[in-house]
Amino acid sequence: MPPRKSSAKKSSAKKSSAKKGSASKKSATKKTAGKKSSAKKSSSAKKSSGRKYSPKAGKSVEREMKAMKKGTLKSGRSGKKVTSRKQAVAIGLSEARKSGAKVPKKASKS
Repeated sequence: MPPRKSSAKKSSAKKSSAKKGSASKKSATKKTAGKKSSAKKSSSAKKSSGRKYSPKAGKSVEREMKAMKKGTLKSGRSGKKVTSRKQAVAIGLSEARKSGAKVPKKASKS
């Protein structure tokens, strides 16, 4: 089936005309948007204060990053040299968790 190019042009023309008509509506909605943002501030006040990662966790990640740059950081089972910065950070955080430092839980794979 050949792609329809003509319909794409028509839809873009409709969008541009819709934008022109909605310009006057935006000015009316801006006034109400200010009221809604104040409501959000009260709900965000429930956040826990303090650090997400402890200084001990930061030191662990720093140590692993230096080892990676030096070329001495090896991955777990395979023992291959780590070249990825993200992998070095993951190894540092994993070791920090094992040592009992304050580190958030891993993201679940869902």
